[in-house]
Amino acid sequence: MRQIISVITLSCFSLSVMFAQGIDFSNAEWESVLAQAKAENKIVFVDAYTTWCGPCKQMDKKVFSSKKVGSYFNDKFISVKMDMEKPQGLTIGSKYNVFVYPTLLFIDGYGSLVHRVAGYQNVKALMEEGALAMDPSRSLAALDAKYAAGEKSPEFLKTYLKAKADAMDGMHVPIAEEYLATQEDWSEGENLSIIFNLTESADSEMFEYLAKNKSTFIEQYGEQKVEDKIQQLVFTKIKNEGENLSMEEIGDLFQKAYPSRAAKMTSAYGMTFYRQKGDRAGYANAALSHYKNYPSDDPYELNDVAWTFYEVIDDKKLLKGATKLTKKSIKMEKAYFNMDTLAALYSKMGKKGKAIKTANKAIALAKESGEDYSSTEELIEMIKAGKT
Repeated sequence: MRQIISVITLSCFSLSVMFAQGIDFSNAEWESVLAQAKAENKIVFVDAYTTWCGPCKQMDKKVFSSKKVGSYFNDKFISVKMDMEKPQGLTIGSKYNVFVYPTLLFIDGYGSLVHRVAGYQNVKALMEEGALAMDPSRSLAALDAKYAAGEKSPEFLKTYLKAKADAMDGMHVPIAEEYLATQEDWSEGENLSIIFNLTESADSEMFEYLAKNKSTFIEQYGEQKVEDKIQQLVFTKIKNEGENLSMEEIGDLFQKAYPSRAAKMTSAYGMTFYRQKGDRAGYANAALSHYKNYPSDDPYELNDVAWTFYEVIDDKKLLKGATKLTKKSIKMEKAYFNMDTLAALYSKMGKKGKAIKTANKAIALAKESGEDYSSTEELIEMIKAGKT
């Protein structure tokens, strides 16, 4: 009798597990999955994930394991999990432009993308996306087709924009600009939200509007978020295109990001600008101009700039300017590091007597602090041998 009860109990437990399971992900090869989808007239649901993605793990734990989700997806789709850092995942990622994780793809048996959405989706949201993928009039592919056919009404563009933004395929910005072009007042309704959340480049009308109407956005999002947004876009542009921008253009960008500090930041960036271009004289003049207009109270900063002069500048007039920076550094903190720099500068300028005298002072300071001064001794020997 106990054996019968045990068998019944085990059977009930097995049934409860079976009915409580979530999505049943297939382990079949990709081509086999597509062939099955084509044969059964189903859509393939792909969880494009990475092993290090936190939201991916949360979807595994909280969403894909849901009985409700499992019941719907197991009936309607053939589901596959794909690690986007493995060979097959890299191929799929390249084909369908996946660069955000998780990205959830809905693909037909012919390999055509039907629908997609990116980022963490809770149970309700994932069920809604599944329903959209099944609807030939509302899926992303359906919206793409309508747009390609010339549908450009504001209502449609707004719907299409949301779908594109959710898909994170990198194609939503042109749609946002096209939608906003239909709006007389960008500050009304959801337009501010579209501009603030979807502006991704400092080379757009949306960015220009954001920068010029900063106070309007601050009222809605707070000063810190708005400042961070503008500054991030500005620095991304300078980082990516700095060598191709003029100093005037860079100054304009800093003015938009840091109105109260733009002049100083532009001046400081001048050194980087000319150094990246390999313009040594331009770098030197920019540095001397910057520290004349914006004196530094950091002896190490001044010494670093002066040492750069020693390494890359031959013009004696410019080197003289570097000695002034070094002397300011020494005045703030008399130490081996800046006294040695001054000796090196004097040597390069051909002032042998001053160079040796200053080098000996540097060695004396090094002895007091227990620093290695062998390079300074070598400098003295080179000066005496006429090799500098």
